[in-house]
Amino acid sequence: MVRAVYSWLLSLLITSSARAETVQVAAASNFAGAIQQIAVAFRKDTGHEATVTTAGTGKLYAQIRNGAPFEVFLSADDRSPAKLEAGGLAVPGSRFTYALGKLVLWSAKPNVVDREGKILRSGQFAHVSLGDPKTVPYGTAAVEVIERMGLLKTLEPKFVLGENVAQAQQFAVSGNAELGFVAQSGVYRDGQLTSGSAWLIPSNLYSPIRQDAVLLKTGQANPAAKALLNYLQSDHAKTIMKSMGYDF
Repeated sequence: MVRAVYSWLLSLLITSSARAETVQVAAASNFAGAIQQIAVAFRKDTGHEATVTTAGTGKLYAQIRNGAPFEVFLSADDRSPAKLEAGGLAVPGSRFTYALGKLVLWSAKPNVVDREGKILRSGQFAHVSLGDPKTVPYGTAAVEVIERMGLLKTLEPKFVLGENVAQAQQFAVSGNAELGFVAQSGVYRDGQLTSGSAWLIPSNLYSPIRQDAVLLKTGQANPAAKALLNYLQSDHAKTIMKSMGYDF
């Protein structure tokens, strides 16, 4: 009887261990705050763990191409996951848009940025930060806004470029730039500006920032990887993302 109970408990432990897995996640820097909260809820609701590395989308894409052992990629654009899928590094058909990012013109100081972005035409600043438009989707969107406002020639000499949108925000925090084009998720919570002053840029001034997720070939046999992608589409995860300033 004792042996039977012992065998049953051992079997239960092995089964539980097999079900609880860890997924290696590469997440765009703008999504750092959201994925941290989602990872906690994911562990609580599923038992799986998510180990997250955050960086610029271009940098993560290069790391994946060079063999980094990530299993899920949460990009800040839709192009990078599509290229990984086309290149045979991602599971076909696993790609989907998990969030739509929003762009904000922000200053760390209150009463600097007006609600219509008129300060961009004023010339009363020396520098404006943004992610490098060649590799950072939020930087690409920022340049679109500037071009549509007819200000590219005026403002380009004032650009301070970050390797990701989080660094662009840091430049604005540190004073290396008086203004910064940043992700709404970096400066808003539950629809409220957390500090400074901001212009929430109308979405018709830039192309949609479609942030796509994809299952990488390295994670196709990991149940936690598939579970995380499913969880990103759950009401719980969407509530977290909505509170951080994302749309769907």
